[in-house]
Amino acid sequence: MVDPPDRSDSNVDEAIMRATYRALQEHGYADLTIKRIAEEYGKSTAAVHYHYDTKDDLLAAFLDYVLDRFVDTIHEVETTDPEQRLELLLDRLLVAPEDHHELLVALLEMRSQAPSKEAFAERFEQNDEYVRYMLRTVIDYGITEGVFADVDAEHAARALMTIVDGGRTRAVVLDEPDTLATARRTADEYVAAVLRPDTDTSGRE
Repeated sequence: MVDPPDRSDSNVDEAIMRATYRALQEHGYADLTIKRIAEEYGKSTAAVHYHYDTKDDLLAAFLDYVLDRFVDTIHEVETTDPEQRLELLLDRLLVAPEDHHELLVALLEMRSQAPSKEAFAERFEQNDEYVRYMLRTVIDYGITEGVFADVDAEHAARALMTIVDGGRTRAVVLDEPDTLATARRTADEYVAAVLRPDTDTSGRE
């Protein structure tokens, strides 16, 4: 995850989203209330309810906000070299979240609500589909350029997403400090074994 960009709080929705971000990091999903968001916002609960009828409405908007910020970071990966681009994408997915553990916990808690909250489910599904599309596209391009082996790009993208999701879940549920680093290394090992099987990686740490 990434910090919300430093935009002007003159935009009310932006200010409420930033307040929600701070409240989630401090209190987590389970203890999040409109009152606590309003306290971070610096106004009354009525001021928040003026824009969002319920907490779920606000959190659905917050998911849009956070996931859009994540997409922005993906777009910042400007290199077209398929190997470098895949490395940087995996860093975004498994290295950057280390600095935002509390938010990662809150998002996992929100994901757990997705089976019963359609608005949450739709947003997580769209984000997962987008990330998988980005991974599949760079793998396909690497295959075309002769950089990666001729594999099933969709399957490879799903396998990498499984490593990402497993690493993030273990990092939250088991509170293991090295889990994301382990998942990142595992992703590298998968890329070396499946996408670059002829590359000598014995010297890599």
